[in-house]
Amino acid sequence: MRPPAFWLTGGPLARLLEPVGALVVVAGWLRRRFTTTWQAPVPVFCIGNLTVGGTGKTPVALWLGRFLCAEGRHPAYVSRGYGGTAKGPLRVDVDRHGADVVGDEPLLLAGVAPTWIGGDRVAVARAAIAEGADCLILDDGFQNPALGKTLSLIVVDAVVGFGNGKVIPAGPCRELVRFGLRRADAVVLIGDDRKNLAPRLSKWLPVLAARLQPRADAQRLAGRDVVAFAGIGRPEKFFQTLADIGAQVVHRIAFDDHHPYLPADIQPILDEAYRRQALPVTTEKDAMRLPPDQRQQVDVVAVDVVWTDPEPLIQMLRAALVS
Repeated sequence: MRPPAFWLTGGPLARLLEPVGALVVVAGWLRRRFTTTWQAPVPVFCIGNLTVGGTGKTPVALWLGRFLCAEGRHPAYVSRGYGGTAKGPLRVDVDRHGADVVGDEPLLLAGVAPTWIGGDRVAVARAAIAEGADCLILDDGFQNPALGKTLSLIVVDAVVGFGNGKVIPAGPCRELVRFGLRRADAVVLIGDDRKNLAPRLSKWLPVLAARLQPRADAQRLAGRDVVAFAGIGRPEKFFQTLADIGAQVVHRIAFDDHHPYLPADIQPILDEAYRRQALPVTTEKDAMRLPPDQRQQVDVVAVDVVWTDPEPLIQMLRAALVS
């Protein structure tokens, strides 16, 4: 689903849908109130957000997995496996599973640490711990009260913030922002803070500034003509990233978030790139959903999260590991 324009700007339709959003708020409160929370015997780090769509959550989760491994820990990712058909608990095997089975994000996460998927987060967490995980990274799941969290980081795209601030379907928020912030431990603010969010959010909890940076090998695209496509929360972020590294984006195609690519989706893109003598380019997450034979014909640009000052986060994480 592509987010409607009024999710950012507000307006009559947003106001009309506010009563439905109020029902979503009440449903979320009832779920938290009447769900029995299981506290795992190991630290649980939650990387979540308060809005739908891409905020940079996956790069933060990847960074956290690498950090924990460097600390000598044995983390495992716990994910719902959005976009996949597997019910779980299932450990992701990148050699056997495709995005149609386990989802695109788990395939990326599995490149860093063991990754388990399933709709029942508690069952998935138990399976990961039984296999030797001494800490868990909950990919999304901030609004799911079933699994207790040791430390929760809310990832926010600083460029768009919380949109019009209203709850689905009136706006992009999964819950009221002020309620979500009360349950979090820190906010990760990614990108240029065009909405001056940091001063306001810092009244609630620590704000950790970061940016998404293309890996060094992306410079190979500088000066090259590219045909870019993406099916992420905000495809325009990817197109801007390409422009920032000096690529000439001669054609761009935006798909819905987590779009399940078929050969018929990709072949016209390959044909267009050939016609323009350009390179077809997409994101690392999109590449996980491409048909295997077409994936080999598409250039992939990966990004990493880079912290303005990582020390406060590192101290927070280390304290949670020994708590």
